[in-house]
Amino acid sequence: MFKKQSLTTAFCLLLLMSIGVVMSSAQDDVERPANWDDYSHSNDTDPVYDVVFPQDAVNSITITISPENWQAMQDNMTDLFGEFGTRQDRGDFGPNNGGDRPQGFQPPDGAQPPEGAQPPGDDNQQPGQRPQGFQQPDGGGRGFPGGAGGMNFADEDPMWVEATITFNGETWTNVGIRYKGNSTLSGAWGGGSLKLGFKLNFDKYEDDYPEIDNQRFYGFDELSFSSNFRDESYLHEKVAADLFREAGIVSAQTAFYAVYMDYGDGPVYIGLYTVVEETDDTVLDAQFDDDDGNLYKPEGTGAAFQAGTFEEASFEKKTNEDEADFSDILALFDALHDESRISEPATWRANLEAVFNVDTFIHWLAVNTVIQNWDTYGTMAHNYYLYNDPTTGLLTWIPWDNNEALTSSGGSGRRSNDNGIDLSTVADNWPLISYLMGDPVYKELYDSYVEVTIANVFVPEEMAERYTTLHELIAPYVTGEATGAADPQLTSETSFEQSLQTLINHVRSRYDLAMTYLGQG
Repeated sequence: MFKKQSLTTAFCLLLLMSIGVVMSSAQDDVERPANWDDYSHSNDTDPVYDVVFPQDAVNSITITISPENWQAMQDNMTDLFGEFGTRQDRGDFGPNNGGDRPQGFQPPDGAQPPEGAQPPGDDNQQPGQRPQGFQQPDGGGRGFPGGAGGMNFADEDPMWVEATITFNGETWTNVGIRYKGNSTLSGAWGGGSLKLGFKLNFDKYEDDYPEIDNQRFYGFDELSFSSNFRDESYLHEKVAADLFREAGIVSAQTAFYAVYMDYGDGPVYIGLYTVVEETDDTVLDAQFDDDDGNLYKPEGTGAAFQAGTFEEASFEKKTNEDEADFSDILALFDALHDESRISEPATWRANLEAVFNVDTFIHWLAVNTVIQNWDTYGTMAHNYYLYNDPTTGLLTWIPWDNNEALTSSGGSGRRSNDNGIDLSTVADNWPLISYLMGDPVYKELYDSYVEVTIANVFVPEEMAERYTTLHELIAPYVTGEATGAADPQLTSETSFEQSLQTLINHVRSRYDLAMTYLGQG
């Protein structure tokens, strides 16, 4: 019996090896594109951060889209967000109110608003269905169903189309491209700006084109291009991500890219973008010991973590999608809202720390509050990831989308924790903050991280030097000196120059506020 089973097992192993050899041979037989280079195109190359995310240079990239695909993208945007340029009176959507567009840019056919058209008002937005007892968190509606003061939101992502990418003399074919974002995308589109955020996926179409199987961009499969929407300085996204990472919090790498687009009439400069490393592509592998855990991108009602509001739709799984297991998220809800928080705080803390990396969250909360952020948890229920780190078994907080950090004013009348450092007044509709800050042990930990933040990563003199260096680096790409055309979001060179001092002043203001909070001011 034993011998028969052994023979059967051996046969199965031999069969599997044979299949593997056949598949490998089939892949080897596929003729790669003439421009293919293993170092820049293959998944055998580890991510080359120095090339893709340089810290002392601005990369230039050209994206070629066929006229048919370009028009399809614009038609799809109209279906999702309404007619192009119909919100030009909404000044809160961007610094130029839909003003200048890149030289040579043509809006999609039929995209000009009809004569006498009026932008849709708040009455056109119907609130989504929310769980019983749900409280709208302070700060506006973005990140919740039916919010955002009349902006159009889409129920689905914009469409993917094929594009050709040219960079550093190399070419990548059949790359997937789609627009990205929701409020920023809707605002820019409605405001008449064609400088829109987008994503690239280098093996999106590998099933259609076997010759690009596992195509990579110097080891990266996906990249996110942030348009720096509503940022006169173009520095918020990059500097905030860098500060989190330097503080010891997992955060994506970023870099500046001058983006040119050719959709039929030759390359046109569409502006200076901040490219952001995708969390579910390389961040997990680079900054965690094990990247096999559940990664969630929360957004919407449940993402505020109010009691009884869990819904799977609020916790999009970015890894292990086929496993409909949300037990780790449910365990966090249960531990957070357990009655022992009041009756037995030590037990409550122990149970919470058994499922949630509380230390990392409080560290992030301290940095995030000191630098000020208008578009993340505590103001809006989105723009963060939760990763169940297999090495610890704990859900770990990862910040995302920092274009509205490092500024004293948020759009659409939103507030950021009352602009202060003391979070004791945060209402219970943000329980991850209010419950933890109501606990003296966690409050003491938060205070210690505030002190560490202003001592190590948010030092006014060092921040002024950082801002000045980056401002000088990107200036030729914002004003047009290096590109022949100014970035379409630029209101004026004066406003761009003044943004540097505004950033420096903001650091000093927040530093002084933190010092006063700590009793050292």
